[in-house]
Amino acid sequence: MILSLFKKKPGEAAVRSVYASIVAQSRQKVFYADWDISDTVTGRFDMISLHLCLVFRRLKTSSDEDRKFSQSLFDLFFKDMDHSLRELGAGDMAVPKRIQKMGELFYGLLASISDALDAKEGDVENKKALSQALVRNIYGGEEPQSISAMTLYVERLEKHLNTQKTSTILAGEISMDAPNE
Repeated sequence: MILSLFKKKPGEAAVRSVYASIVAQSRQKVFYADWDISDTVTGRFDMISLHLCLVFRRLKTSSDEDRKFSQSLFDLFFKDMDHSLRELGAGDMAVPKRIQKMGELFYGLLASISDALDAKEGDVENKKALSQALVRNIYGGEEPQSISAMTLYVERLEKHLNTQKTSTILAGEISMDAPNE
């Protein structure tokens, strides 16, 4: 019975593959060198969170399989954040509080991005709302010169993700749009 706790869950390799793609996309040099994302732990957390939010939006259906996959992806993300905090020297007492704060930031970003993207597509207000959500959640409230490039990238990536079959993503294969196209 206790050994069942250590068995890999079905689809774990697929979840890890999608998460690795999200992390790789989040580490694209253009974000940090050209688009004013701070190359810090916080900046990298924000970029992984942004990409994870877009993947969650893509998988947002009523399917039980999609929900389980999304939950496993979410769990892996926070397990990775926990591990990263510990590697950076955060103590056992501090990690849960910091993870809770990260969770709040993640859910705030997901809500802001979703609200903005759910607005009428192509509408000027949609672009403005998305830009404002990015400024507030990714750029710390200060609008960088690169905000229009980041806004266009997020819109383009969401469209690109929506062209992919759910079954392909659940199998661990996901394609991300290049940020500098």
